[in-house]
Amino acid sequence: MVRTGVAVLLVLGLVGCSGGGGQPAGPPSTPAAVSFPDPGTGALDPAKAKVLQDVLAKVVSMPDIESGARGVTAAVVTDQWSWSGAAGVDARGTKLVPTSSMAVASITKTFVASEVMLLAKAKKVDLDAPLSTYVKHKLTANNATVRQHLSMTSGVPNYSPEDYGRMDKAIAAAPGKHWTPEQALSYDSAPVGPPNSPYNYSNPSYVLLGLLIEKVTGQPLAAVLRRDLATPAGLQHAAFQDTEKPQAPVVADANPACGAPDGYLPCRAIASLSAANAGLAADAPTVARWGYELYGGRVLPTELVADMTSGDGEYGLGTMLFSQQFGTDPAYGHRGDMPDHSSLLIVIPAKKLAIALLLADGNKHVDTTMTGLLTAVQPLLG
Repeated sequence: MVRTGVAVLLVLGLVGCSGGGGQPAGPPSTPAAVSFPDPGTGALDPAKAKVLQDVLAKVVSMPDIESGARGVTAAVVTDQWSWSGAAGVDARGTKLVPTSSMAVASITKTFVASEVMLLAKAKKVDLDAPLSTYVKHKLTANNATVRQHLSMTSGVPNYSPEDYGRMDKAIAAAPGKHWTPEQALSYDSAPVGPPNSPYNYSNPSYVLLGLLIEKVTGQPLAAVLRRDLATPAGLQHAAFQDTEKPQAPVVADANPACGAPDGYLPCRAIASLSAANAGLAADAPTVARWGYELYGGRVLPTELVADMTSGDGEYGLGTMLFSQQFGTDPAYGHRGDMPDHSSLLIVIPAKKLAIALLLADGNKHVDTTMTGLLTAVQPLLG
């Protein structure tokens, strides 16, 4: 289905909120203050692997329903074994493989939040100081703290549908243009609320946090995230757009605002304006490995992971808190949504389990598919 241009960017504004993101929060989450061992490198035997592949086959057998998709990739990382699979095609009919790169959108926020936590550990950033200490901008003038921006309680609103509509026109006029963070933030027209406001999903807060990282380190955001996080975590198929381009094979989409493919996902204009809040492109094995490394306390000290995953609502610090949504054990991670790509990362520390699910389709109920995949995975855990 062809989507209108306004819808294209409206979805970007609601990244992470689809597929059950508005469900009531469960009991308070238990911090994931544990250290995982090295991820397992053993392969599943063919019969067990088929059980997981059958879940993906079911997804693409009914592409028109909310929980279906034209194409899907997935990966599982445990302390005993790893698996990845693919089924279906992308928007242009190309067959997917497990290493197909997609736009994973707001999963990017887990990287940005992690870097801010590292800067805080190094005493280069004070989480409880106003963000305006580091970034002077009209959106930081209410003196909300760095922590409040990380937890989306800063009072900074998300872009409105009208804001996205104006962005959409500018993107369609120049889809290959590089946008600066300041240009992206100039489109946020809603009034700023007081600090410590109720949780309200905010992409602009993460654009501001990206500026914080660049100002404190004196380095481009992509270079810092690669040096401090992607390289130590062993991520070889991640691209922090638009400084980096997605690695082949790249899943094509049909974003009407972007026109012909330009090597970015979905195009350079959108990738750059959302670099800090939704710019990451990666494949499923990379996303699952990142979840295992991050929430397993392997790239951040466990006390920082505990801080990121604490809270009794639906959002910690750059982390969605899935209290009982995927079983009785607390789970952590993030959703992402683009018009032609949907993604979900969950990590269940009690099981030392990370699962990434990427759909080559947008506005899909990705939680339903994740539940099916998790149901198939659990009997295979040692």
